[in-house]
Amino acid sequence: MFYYLYKDAGLQWRWTLYASNNRKIANSGEGYHNRVDCIAAINLVKGSGSTPIRES
Repeated sequence: MFYYLYKDAGLQWRWTLYASNNRKIANSGEGYHNRVDCIAAINLVKGSGSTPIRES
């Protein structure tokens, strides 16, 4: 797996998470004005492995 960091058409930073087979499995869902904010969002996703799953 890997994260791809890029600027969109509006010049905002975004990320996409790719699986080992190069399929997209997640994305930022929003743009960030600062690169460091985008990287911070990636780190939040990385660190949420023990976050509980809720169902309705």
